Amino acid sequence: MRVIDSHTGGEPTRLILSGGPDLGDGSLADRARRLQEEHKDLCASVLLEPRGHDAMVGALLVPPTDPECVAGVIYFNPVGNLGMCGHATIGTAVSLAHIGRILPGTHLFETPVGRVEVELHDMHRASVVNVESYRLHKDVSVEVPRLGTVTGDVAWGGNWFFLTADTPVALNLENVVQLSAAAQQVRDALATAGITGADGAWIDHVEFTGPAQSAGGHGRNFVLCPGGAYDRSPCGTGTSAKLACLAADGLLTPGQDWRQESIIGSTYLVSYWAGPNGGVIPTVTGEAYVTAQSELVFDPQDPYALGIRG
Repeated sequence: MRVIDSHTGGEPTRLILSGGPDLGDGSLADRARRLQEEHKDLCASVLLEPRGHDAMVGALLVPPTDPECVAGVIYFNPVGNLGMCGHATIGTAVSLAHIGRILPGTHLFETPVGRVEVELHDMHRASVVNVESYRLHKDVSVEVPRLGTVTGDVAWGGNWFFLTADTPVALNLENVVQLSAAAQQVRDALATAGITGADGAWIDHVEFTGPAQSAGGHGRNFVLCPGGAYDRSPCGTGTSAKLACLAADGLLTPGQDWRQESIIGSTYLVSYWAGPNGGVIPTVTGEAYVTAQSELVFDPQDPYALGIRG
């Protein structure tokens, strides 16, 4: 399996160029469903130890159904599919440019949640026009063991998020263990309370929000991803969900810039315009760097060929 690794704002992406499973024809959503149902071991085997680690996100290149798109991409983390992934889209664009498949300019990617526009500014910097994002619920309260009442918003940015300013400790890198544990407790409490996204969808991301720590920043976040790892980047879909909440509260106008910091201090520059269905269309700009090109080997005699799982 040929792969190319990159990081976007510190968050790694592993792009599968060839050697992935044959998912047949049909929409990207159908092929993503087949990946989840028929090749459930692939996600962990590609991303987890001994080949990777639980913070990695995978991107599987597949033929697009839309002739205007340069590629179809199915995103996944160690536990399964992701609808959309902002950092991995930037990483995919930079990786494809690195191997000469695309040049700087505007390109369309087909994803399971819709068509995404990417403007590759140079060999490292790209802007992603994300899917329409929106807030589903405002000021939802949930009782969390050892944390008490936690109040936040439920919003969609390509994945489902619970965004809250009720942070148990400061949003500093040295607090990632406490923040990760608290975010997991919040996610468990949401599930126990039956609080979901639209149509009963699992809220798989928890985002703690707070003030920026840099002079040019507007906000800072900590995002817990579905597999239990924290996002090293400011999280493209999480920042899109944040924009939807800011717009709904009248705190950010169309075209106004917002600089979002991650827990490690990396940043995205984002803005939005009004979406056709009452939400927002976010544009997320960040930088990615290629870190490796390699071939993954799956030896059937290897007892850990399918990844080390907790």
